Amino acid sequence: MNKINLFFLFCLLTTLPLFAQEDIKITHAPYLQNLGENEVTIVWTVNKPSVGWVELAPDDGTHFYRTERPKVFNAKNGIKLTSTVHTVHLKGLEPGTRYRYRVYSQEVLSHVGWKVIYGNVAATDVYGQKPLVFKTSDHAMQTVNFAMVNDIHGKSDMLEKLVSHCDLKATDLFLFNGDMVSIFNSEKEIFDGFMSKATELFASELPMYYTRGNHETRGSFATSFQDYFSPGQEHIYYMFRQGPVCFVILDSGEDKPDTDLEYAGITVYDQYRTEQAEWLKKVLESKEYKEAPFKVVVCHMPPFGGWHGELEVAEKFIPLLNNADVDVMLCGHLHRYMRNEPKDGVKFPVIVNSNNTLLKAEAMNNKLSIKILDQDGKEMDKLIINK
Repeated sequence: MNKINLFFLFCLLTTLPLFAQEDIKITHAPYLQNLGENEVTIVWTVNKPSVGWVELAPDDGTHFYRTERPKVFNAKNGIKLTSTVHTVHLKGLEPGTRYRYRVYSQEVLSHVGWKVIYGNVAATDVYGQKPLVFKTSDHAMQTVNFAMVNDIHGKSDMLEKLVSHCDLKATDLFLFNGDMVSIFNSEKEIFDGFMSKATELFASELPMYYTRGNHETRGSFATSFQDYFSPGQEHIYYMFRQGPVCFVILDSGEDKPDTDLEYAGITVYDQYRTEQAEWLKKVLESKEYKEAPFKVVVCHMPPFGGWHGELEVAEKFIPLLNNADVDVMLCGHLHRYMRNEPKDGVKFPVIVNSNNTLLKAEAMNNKLSIKILDQDGKEMDKLIINK
């Protein structure tokens, strides 16, 4: 083989990998987080390090391509972030208003010094299909419908079956009350376990509020939880209002003592729950909480059962909640359905939803109706709270 042929063979071998490289694409569709009256965070993932942004448009009947839409970037301290997980926080929105949106990611091939080389762009489709739409929450809304699932432990088929019993057009929000996977070791487990199915069914356009369970605290990826859920928020415990309901989302942490061998000395949940209780004191005194006709507390572990985490919930959270006019507490964790009526230790009803039941609720200014459906859609129990 002569030198010219060797040269062309060398060029071919060195350029083939470039042609074989996978193009940038959205690997997991966008979903809504922490939707409020004036804000929402949109999260999505791609397969290449990239910059990301959201284009926003009013849902006013005009074509998305009618004009250039404002862009909001995944950025921090004035610098666009290069990442495969994009989170864009949209602010300055109007209450009870529908918006259309489109997400973009542009690959960053190289960033050396002041020189940045960009590659191709991936985006959600607004030409071949309708743009994605969300509606901001509204404290003045007279009625809110919500649903809750928990403890599916990566069984996305169970999630699909339970959600099938919801009228998505009449549902305002979903609650994921913990243990949606069994362990947090990778991004793949999140999406294969439940989030890909959730975005396929509703989560790109209906808000989902996540309460961390004890199984989401386990695994090498557990510290990345907030990259995907409640990103940019101060805590993963929080409060939000929709219509006549104020929801208080608590994080009950792990169920065994921090010194248990299973945690390998890496957890400090006793301290964490103590700090959370200080936050809870302030929240329960807030105007937003006190003015809501209904107060609903969401916590993965119930305040009973005798395990360490459950005792901590009972000792650190319940005394505060007992004096805060709570209407109902929604829990999971036990993998069986039960309802505890108010009593001396806990002065409000506690509903423990099972791992194969769906909780559906409708709240008006003077009435909160909660139904429990089994996986076939049959009603198992019903609670009505009147004001």
